[in-house]
Amino acid sequence: MLSEYLPIAVLGALALLFAVASLALSALLRPNRPTPTKLAPYECGMEPVRLPKGERFGVRFYVVAMIFIIFDIETIFLFPWAIEFRRLGVFGLVEMAVFIGLVFVAYAYVWRQGGLDWVQPRRRPTPVAAREASEEREAASAG
Repeated sequence: MLSEYLPIAVLGALALLFAVASLALSALLRPNRPTPTKLAPYECGMEPVRLPKGERFGVRFYVVAMIFIIFDIETIFLFPWAIEFRRLGVFGLVEMAVFIGLVFVAYAYVWRQGGLDWVQPRRRPTPVAAREASEEREAASAG
């Protein structure tokens, strides 16, 4: 009985040996040129600063992460459909087309609302506000 598991044990030992040897060899052969930029911590595009108690991180990072997870989970639903595609026939094809259409509409809505933009674009002034600002500039330059 033990001999049945011997190939699995040998494979596990070889995998462990390969992982340890790869890490050791790369540690010996890699160039070691630390710079302040390389040594600086980097996390998710946000500057790693300590926040005072009560101050919170920006919500934009978490919104983008949740949107990514939602679309990622929706993509996972394609795998069971792909496996059973032939058995489901035209009905399965129509159902998946509706599903993908809804996902696309949600994606377009999020994109249009700026949910995928990392930095909020500056808002353009409304035509009335722009006109008032230009009138104020003209009055200031004339006077």
